[in-house]
Amino acid sequence: MIRGFTAGLKSTVAHYSGAVMNLNLEPNLRFPLSITNSVMRNPILFFAGLLVALPLCTTWSQDSMPKINQTTNSFQRKITKTVGADYLLFLPKDYKANGSQRWPLILFLHGAGERGTNVSRVAAHGPPKIVKNKPDWPFIVVSPQCPSRETWSNDMLLALLDEVIGKLAVDEKRIYLTGLSMGGYGTWSLGLANPDRFAAIAPICGGGDSLAVLLSDPRKVQALKKLPVWAFHGAKDETVKLVESERMVDSLKKLGNDAKLTVYPGAGHDSWTETYGNQELYDWFLQHKMK
Repeated sequence: MIRGFTAGLKSTVAHYSGAVMNLNLEPNLRFPLSITNSVMRNPILFFAGLLVALPLCTTWSQDSMPKINQTTNSFQRKITKTVGADYLLFLPKDYKANGSQRWPLILFLHGAGERGTNVSRVAAHGPPKIVKNKPDWPFIVVSPQCPSRETWSNDMLLALLDEVIGKLAVDEKRIYLTGLSMGGYGTWSLGLANPDRFAAIAPICGGGDSLAVLLSDPRKVQALKKLPVWAFHGAKDETVKLVESERMVDSLKKLGNDAKLTVYPGAGHDSWTETYGNQELYDWFLQHKMK
């Protein structure tokens, strides 16, 4: 019986040893002929050694595998921030600080070309330019200046708005937001992040994060649906492509907002001159009041 078992074992070893020898291994990984011959002469001794070695190989394999040092963590830290800006302030001719009348307010955001430290540059376009010749304009106009090499900060703009509301006779249900180019981007950003702060917004030749609109907090979606939005853009704008406004308006419509977009077929980047020169925009503002 033992001789039969040994013969069968030799046959099995011969089979697998031959298979190993025929593998296309690198020269330094091939089994030496002497080892193969030793296995053939002493198969029982070979397999006994193999049984002893296997647990050690398994242990080595487990120890050699990389350990994943990944754990779940969280943190909380309070951040304080100081913000500020220079701004132009227009008050209507009949404005009275101690009067009972509350006035609608327009927050105007200029473009990249008016950044800096000379706040008078802010009056190059839009409402702060218009009021130079219209002392009886029926809006308080707040026109901040963005510092050089920066873009509009929502934190700064909200702080400014709170500052003005605290000092002036502002009708908080009639606060309107508009801006051009970089200010158009700022209008989209500030307005859509805070839809409960504005009665209406009018971004001109700007753009924004349409994905943020589509993935808005469900608690904010209802306010976004109700926010009146009128965007403007030039069809031939090579600085900020028309698709930027189209993308934002489309994202709002997918939420159920009735946003509208006016496209000037012959206009390039300057779509603000015609927009701010049209009384229809200001009439549209005054048609909207927060509830």
